Amino acid sequence: MPGILLDTLRGNNARRRPLWLMRQAGRYLPEYRELRAEKGGFLALVYDTDAAAEITLQPIRRFGFDGAILFSDILIVPYAMGQDLQFLAGEGPKLTPRLVDHALSGLTQVPERLSPIYETVRKVRAELAVDKTMLGFAGSPWTVATYMVAGEGSRDQHDTRAMAYRDPQAFGAIIDAVIQVTVEYLCGQIEAGAEAVQLFDSWAGSLSPAQFERWVIAPNAAITAAVKARHPEIPIIGFPKGSGEKLPAYARETGVDAVGIDETIDPIWAARELPEGLPVQGNLDPLLLLAGGDELDQQARAVLDAFADRPHVFNLGHGIGQHTPIANVEQLLAIVRNWER
Repeated sequence: MPGILLDTLRGNNARRRPLWLMRQAGRYLPEYRELRAEKGGFLALVYDTDAAAEITLQPIRRFGFDGAILFSDILIVPYAMGQDLQFLAGEGPKLTPRLVDHALSGLTQVPERLSPIYETVRKVRAELAVDKTMLGFAGSPWTVATYMVAGEGSRDQHDTRAMAYRDPQAFGAIIDAVIQVTVEYLCGQIEAGAEAVQLFDSWAGSLSPAQFERWVIAPNAAITAAVKARHPEIPIIGFPKGSGEKLPAYARETGVDAVGIDETIDPIWAARELPEGLPVQGNLDPLLLLAGGDELDQQARAVLDAFADRPHVFNLGHGIGQHTPIANVEQLLAIVRNWER
C-alpha cells in the first residue's frame, strides 16, 4: 500500500493530512550540524552517498514525516553540465564560468556527476518504511538558468532577465539544455527509487506575465511531459514560488500533478482558483514556524481548514529556517497530526 503522501499526490483526499517540510534535512537539526562538522563542506556531503542518505533520513527518524526528500541541491544540474560549483561560507553557491559572458557551447558535460545522487536515492529507499514516500527533486529551468547566467543568486535576477530580453535565442538554448539534462536527472532519480518528484522554481516570481509563460510555464510543461512519457505513474509537484495570480495558469498548463504554494498566497484564494481536485502543497510561513506559539497553532489550522475539501499536503511556503527550534517543529507536527477533516 502506498503511504498517505503518495496517495494524496495521486489525488485522493485522505482523512489525515500528510506532512513534510522543504529543507527538512538540514541546519536546524543538531544531528545534521554534527555530521557536517565531521565531513566538511556542503558539496562533500552531497557526494558522500552514505552521509547524504543519513541526512535525508534524519528528519524521518526524529519526526516521522510522511516523505523523505533527497539531500542535494538544484545546482547539481549545471555542475553536471560542465560549470564549476563551489559553496563558499557566508556567500552561497558560485558557478563558473558565468554564462552571461561565456557561451554554453564552451561547456563540457560531466554526466557522471549525477551518478552519486542516484546512489543516495537507492540507499534511502532501502531504509525507508513502505509507508514513507521517497521524494526526488530538481530545479526548474528558469531558476537554474539564473544561477548559470549570473554565477550566483541575486535579489532581482537582473543579469538573467536582461539576457532573456536582449538575446532570447541564446537564453532559450540555455533553457533547452537545462530541460534535457533535468529530464534525465529526474528519470534517473525515479529509476533509483524516487516515488514522486518536485520541480523548484524559486525565482519564478521575478518575471512578467509574458516572460513567465515563456520561461516558467513552457519549460516546466516540457519536463513534465517528457518525464510522464517514461514514468506516467510518478506524481510531479510544481513549485513556482512567488507566482501569485499566475499560479492558476501554471497549474492548468504545465501538467503537474500537484502545485506547491508559497506563504504569500491566500490559501482560501488558492482553494477557490486552482483546478478542482488538484492536490495542493503548502503553505505555512517559515517565519511563523520559527516564532511558534499560539499564532503558529492558529495559522496552521487555518491552512488545514482552507484545503479541507481537496487533497492537501501540509508544508511550508519555502524552506525551514536554520534557527527554527525543534520544539516548534514538534508543535506543528502535533497540530497537523491531530487535525481531521
